[in-house]
Amino acid sequence: MGAQWKAKGKELAANAKGKVFGKLAKEIMVAARSGADPASNARLRLVVEQARKVSMPKDTLERAIKKGAGLGGEAVHFEHVMYEGFAPHQVPVMVECLTDNLNRTASEVRVLFRKGHLGTSGSVAWDFDHVGMIEAEPTAAGADAEVAAIEAGAQDFEPGEEAGTTLFLTDAADLYLVSHALPAHGFTVLSAKLGYRPKNPIDPGSLSPAHLEEVEAFLAAIDANDDVQNIFVGLRG
Repeated sequence: MGAQWKAKGKELAANAKGKVFGKLAKEIMVAARSGADPASNARLRLVVEQARKVSMPKDTLERAIKKGAGLGGEAVHFEHVMYEGFAPHQVPVMVECLTDNLNRTASEVRVLFRKGHLGTSGSVAWDFDHVGMIEAEPTAAGADAEVAAIEAGAQDFEPGEEAGTTLFLTDAADLYLVSHALPAHGFTVLSAKLGYRPKNPIDPGSLSPAHLEEVEAFLAAIDANDDVQNIFVGLRG
């Protein structure tokens, strides 16, 4: 599972495509608050590139930019909020939400955490590092991830979730600088975002199959909520 939990299975992935578009549209709207032109808005440019890579329809993308930037009287405002707590069997979890109704989201998250434990701010965050996560792929065979990481200013790198990709890790403040520098060192950026990595991840092997299944079911229920953008879990990948 690693730092960021994602639903497994081809059927789940296929059914979730609309949800992926919805999450990206929210991120686009938030980024577009700082300007509707991707050329002069680095954060928006990265999210737009990610949306195009997953084939988000052009009209959906453009509508999200206009809403976020407040063009055409369609302004929508989302709040960013983090929830911290534990899944069943004391697995630490951080849940990132974007919502237009904080009261609704808080109420729904409380219900979702009934099978775990919802903590207060800081109760779990201390056990995670806030980092930049850049998923990239080599533009040509032979591109050296270690050299690219050093030259672009990344703190570390590791194999990405998809075969042939690399996950570059950065200081949170350096996310956009590193993502902009990587193409010059042989890597095409697929996605770039801020996230949380566990400092002391739990070995899934220490949980019984039944307990691990309970954790998965808990995470899947949270992921199904429309306001949830990302889930970061303290389990070793």
